[in-house]
Amino acid sequence: MAAGFRNPHGLPVKVCAACGRPFTWRRKWAANWENVLYCSDACRKAKASREKTHD
Repeated sequence: MAAGFRNPHGLPVKVCAACGRPFTWRRKWAANWENVLYCSDACRKAKASREKTHD
């Protein structure tokens, strides 16, 4: 994991598809954790806009 990344509660971790940073499970993602790809709305929107410009 990245230097400085802490996970004191041992929650599941994924790596953001847009920025490559690790992020941990959140309660709001409990129902669809397997479908979560991005650490934030900003990363999700940035990835979508990048894909549109490459088409």
